[in-house]
Amino acid sequence: MKNFKTIFIAAALVFGSFVFAQAQESKIAHINTQELIEAMPGYTSAMSELEKLQNTYSTSIEDMMKEATSLSEKYQAEATMKTDEENANRARELEQTQGKIIEYRQNAARDLQKKEAELLKPVFEKARAAIKKVANEKGFDYVMDSTQGSGLIVADGYNLMPDVKKELGIQ
Repeated sequence: MKNFKTIFIAAALVFGSFVFAQAQESKIAHINTQELIEAMPGYTSAMSELEKLQNTYSTSIEDMMKEATSLSEKYQAEATMKTDEENANRARELEQTQGKIIEYRQNAARDLQKKEAELLKPVFEKARAAIKKVANEKGFDYVMDSTQGSGLIVADGYNLMPDVKKELGIQ
């Protein structure tokens, strides 16, 4: 039993020193990917296009809301001159209109997300390729994202940002 314990401790020490040696050999750099992407020209044009699309959807939704409000006010003003059945039909019509507005808003949000992914995918891929290329050229095994909130707390190591910006032709 004592021999087993000694062998186990020796194995743990050997394994621990191996892992420590491996960690010492790895070269790690960091980069703030959010800052890099926002500096890329493709990002600015993509965000501009998204803003235009969002404004178009917002204008359509506002117009639909104004129309529904106007119709509601008209129906309320005429309610005393209409039968209960006509008022009930008008109430259902207003509910359907509100349902259409909600559905349009949800579809618009989905379309915006889809368009954002479509427009930003090439930007993300270009940034990733440049980071990978520069990291390989500089001999780094790992590149950590130092964007605030990404989980990296201390980023005192080598910052790839200047090299990647140079690779992408960004000042």
